[in-house]
Amino acid sequence: MDAPTVRAEVADPAAVYRRLLGYVGPYRIFAVVAIFGMALEAAAAGVFTWLMQPLVDETFVAQNPVTALWLPVAILGLFTVRGLATFATDYGMARIGRGVVATLRQQLMARLMVLPSRWFDRESNPAVVQRLTWFPDQVAQATSDALKVIVTDTLTLIALLTVMLMQSVKVTLTMLVMGPVIVGIVAVVGRRYRRINASIQDSMQDLARIGEEGITGQQLVKLHGAAAREAARFGAVVERNRRLQVKIEVTKATSSALVQWIAALALAIIVWLAGYEAMAGRLKAGEFVSLMTAMMAMLPSLKRITNVQSMIQRGVTAADAMFRLLDTPAEVDAGTVTVARARGRIEFDDVRLRYDSAREPALRGVSFVAEPGQVVAIVGRSGSGKSSLVRLLPRFYEPDSGTILLDGVPIDRIRLADLRRQIAFVGQDTVLFDDTIANNIAYASEDRASRESIIAAAEAANALDFIQALPQGLDTPVGERGVLLSGGQRQRIAIARAILRDAPILILDEATSALDNESERLIQQALERVMRDRTTLVIAHRLSTIEHADLVLVLDHGLVIERGTHAELLAQSGLYAQLHRMQFRDD
Repeated sequence: MDAPTVRAEVADPAAVYRRLLGYVGPYRIFAVVAIFGMALEAAAAGVFTWLMQPLVDETFVAQNPVTALWLPVAILGLFTVRGLATFATDYGMARIGRGVVATLRQQLMARLMVLPSRWFDRESNPAVVQRLTWFPDQVAQATSDALKVIVTDTLTLIALLTVMLMQSVKVTLTMLVMGPVIVGIVAVVGRRYRRINASIQDSMQDLARIGEEGITGQQLVKLHGAAAREAARFGAVVERNRRLQVKIEVTKATSSALVQWIAALALAIIVWLAGYEAMAGRLKAGEFVSLMTAMMAMLPSLKRITNVQSMIQRGVTAADAMFRLLDTPAEVDAGTVTVARARGRIEFDDVRLRYDSAREPALRGVSFVAEPGQVVAIVGRSGSGKSSLVRLLPRFYEPDSGTILLDGVPIDRIRLADLRRQIAFVGQDTVLFDDTIANNIAYASEDRASRESIIAAAEAANALDFIQALPQGLDTPVGERGVLLSGGQRQRIAIARAILRDAPILILDEATSALDNESERLIQQALERVMRDRTTLVIAHRLSTIEHADLVLVLDHGLVIERGTHAELLAQSGLYAQLHRMQFRDD
């Protein structure tokens, strides 16, 4: 079932736009160049309409040969200046727009990397990726393209109005009566744009989410004959997006046509009034032509200013979504205790945890102690709270109550970076980056590892043989999420990464499940090496792999219901013994 997308309309568009314009600050020099270019463009438009007066009065009426010589040169020079001004404007605004996009993307990525895990539980990955990709491009239009239209066309209108006032104050004032009507239309249209654009962005997120689900699960879709069902689900969102996009275009076309009709009405009145003034001898032919040229030149500017509302509202809506993300509080890191290398004593004291969307607690008063160098195995049925327990140690989640201590110090008093530096992790779902094998192994050491140490880690993880058999060895790309490697190979790369990290605490989350016997044997040998002299928390799928654990915790519905060694728990004939018998029978 699709998760509903709920987005509130932007509460204060003006405040959002002001904050957005704050990102232009580092590009002031380009803004100055662009504004200077816009001013020249507007002035050139005004001067050209003014030149209509001498063109008519001096060239065609008075037939002045001097004017016939200098006027073509002036027009050529005017459009040369205007061309240079246009280039300066476009270049300056491009640098501003793309610079703002780059800054926003970097800030968004930096913020995403420090947000709490609970935030990611509430957000879909496609929606988050859209905020990094599509949304900044909408903002670029609002900060560069839209600003260019607003500033250039506003200055152009001022320049043209100035020319009109120079020719006839009475006629110009008549036209200005239509100004408030046009402003009212723009305001109404702007509110409608905001509502529709918020819905469009929601539909784009749904498109990305449903599309990613279909592509990622394409084999499952084929297996269950659900291709038509997925196509219909995607098609419903496509249809909603289409309707919204059409609404935007209809709104744009209606407002543009209405503004142009009002401008045409003003033009008709001006033609009548200008004719009356001309017949009364108060308006020359050249002044009339100049006046009419300026009036006609205003129409495209009025149309662009009306239509730019859509671009601005898309940018404001996108910016609001990004600013909400940027304003989301990061993980709490109030710790002041620095730790170079921990001994590895872990203590859970009455720890409780409930996820935001869960009805029942994930952990209910869990307590245990793992001494330095000990192996503590955590077993239980699916959903018993095993993964929740180990997620608390690196503070991916904060417990609702209780205390977790490392070497006697509550972990929330330890600097977050120092705490996580003490932990290496190998999970069932191995995370590899679309890079080389060497760089994926070196990721554990923040890319500071030498080639020799990478090779040693790969050898200790039983990975060197298959790596050397690859065409490029350690420099072989692994593909997206390690798709070019088998499951066992990916797992051994992850173990090599953990070996290279050389942390005093090791967390193994079902690291050998879903593997063939040969891969499991190799990985189990590698894990035995990496577990030496480290405090290890093992979430075990196969109980045969934890027979030599120092302590086994049996979880059920978030409670530790049994604890002891493998032999002690078998002797108790409780849940552990029952799980062991079931696996032994299956094997």
